[in-house]
Amino acid sequence: MEIVWHIKTFEALTVNELYAILKLRSEVFVVEQNCVYLDSDGKDPLALHLFGEYDSKIVAYSRLFKPGISYDTASIGRVVVSADYRNKKWGKDLMLQSILAIENHFVVSQITISAQLYLKKFYESLGFIPSSEMYLEDDIPHIKMIKG
Repeated sequence: MEIVWHIKTFEALTVNELYAILKLRSEVFVVEQNCVYLDSDGKDPLALHLFGEYDSKIVAYSRLFKPGISYDTASIGRVVVSADYRNKKWGKDLMLQSILAIENHFVVSQITISAQLYLKKFYESLGFIPSSEMYLEDDIPHIKMIKG
């Protein structure tokens, strides 16, 4: 069985899809990373939502923004793969799908991310270059990176 990728606007998400996405984000970013922060930041209605389904479950997700929303460039955020499926290496597939979706939907190639510092080498392997010093975002070390 393969992962099946979907991309939808906020309005096109079903209630069940939105619930599963928010649950996955909370499981990883709030519970697993022990970080108390408001995940629902008001930007979801402005994003394209890319998600991967496996065995009828949403197991991978990212949100994509056109230039001018989070940064001057297009951006990818809330990149997450369920802990139960990380052994399948779908993080790379998720990022490749995200980059392709930005190129196809927004017709741009420059992309900015706010990457957790421990994933710097992973993002570098996808062509992202560090563009800032380390900074804390919700008490987690991050680095701004740009591709394109």
